[in-house]
Amino acid sequence: MVSSASEEAGIGKSLEGVSKGQQMENGTPLTSPPYWDSDDDGGPKPVELYGKYTWKIDKFSQINKRELRSNVFEVGGYKWYILIYPQGCDVSSHLSLFLCVANHDNLLPGWSHFAQFTIGVVNKDPKKSKYSDTLHRFWKKEHDWGWKKFMELYKVVDGFVDSDTLIIKAQVQVIRERADRPFHCFDFQYRRELVRVYLTNFEKICRHFVEEQRGKLGKFIGDKARWPSFCAFWLGIDQNSRHRMSREKSDQILKLVIKNFFIEKEVTSTLVMDSLYSGLKALVGQTNGKSGKGKHLDAEEQTVPIVSMENDIFVLVDDVLLLLERAVLEPLPPKDEKGRQNHTNDDTSGEDTNRDSIQRDERHLTELGRQTIEIFVFAHIFSKIEVAYEEAVALKKLEELSTEEAV
Repeated sequence: MVSSASEEAGIGKSLEGVSKGQQMENGTPLTSPPYWDSDDDGGPKPVELYGKYTWKIDKFSQINKRELRSNVFEVGGYKWYILIYPQGCDVSSHLSLFLCVANHDNLLPGWSHFAQFTIGVVNKDPKKSKYSDTLHRFWKKEHDWGWKKFMELYKVVDGFVDSDTLIIKAQVQVIRERADRPFHCFDFQYRRELVRVYLTNFEKICRHFVEEQRGKLGKFIGDKARWPSFCAFWLGIDQNSRHRMSREKSDQILKLVIKNFFIEKEVTSTLVMDSLYSGLKALVGQTNGKSGKGKHLDAEEQTVPIVSMENDIFVLVDDVLLLLERAVLEPLPPKDEKGRQNHTNDDTSGEDTNRDSIQRDERHLTELGRQTIEIFVFAHIFSKIEVAYEEAVALKKLEELSTEEAV
């Protein structure tokens, strides 16, 4: 059973609460897509910033406290605990669940960090277990986050409390920020679980962006007045100017990518960022002609890139007039009609061990990411060229007006 993060609310400092039967589990990746954990920049990798925690609350029916919190566990260099309100937090007839930073009072002023997390209440029938995911930037005033209305209380006793024990599971992924490129966020296994749930939404985001940009470019090409004028402008400038206008520093563009696609409070945004990261690496692999990491796609799926990377600079691979038509017409990869929609927390799930399924999904996500990055870069570079064109048109009009006045 899947639930979206619709009832998020920060809460105050927790009171004491103790429970038995808690254990910490370290996440371990299964198999990796082409560029997972491949960077060597001295920082921790996603798998090192990920962890699981299981909280077994015995004698649940006998709890008479307003709130209860788990033991402290550590993930990604931060200490956490789970906080529950058995009778609801500021709401009635609901179980409330939150993830909290345990030592927030002791952290340095100005601290903050993003974390993607999933909290689930386990049913004795695993298919009926209840999970909710969210993304949050934890900081001084929002050091706890979760769901006030996680589950109606009458449902808790329906298979969730077994032998008077309630089991709560949490997965936490601390996200390391990199302002100069798309995020590389997830432990692979945790990512697989989220992909199964959010693949459809993820595809919609990428496709909507690409189709929107192509629509704008197509409208420009179809403008019977502006298009011939633009072609004349472009062909009329010298080769050096064309070369200079057909490139842009990658860090500048990638900061805009993050600003455009990374949305706080949305799980899907982190999946988009991971896909863009893989797509960017694939684009770099194509540019460098690598036969190992560059071969993330089957031979028949590989396409000639529109942009390339040269010493941390995005460069259009051909003349902008030729690339405009390609950018508008190149098809997106077909929709994945087999996207998984079942949320599971079972590490031995057959889906995770299905290597063909994993490889298909990763090829699909990487290709979506590559084309999204390409169209973003191309649209950005073309927008600067278009500004130069508009300035040239305006200057020409001023010159014609001055000539008419002189006459």
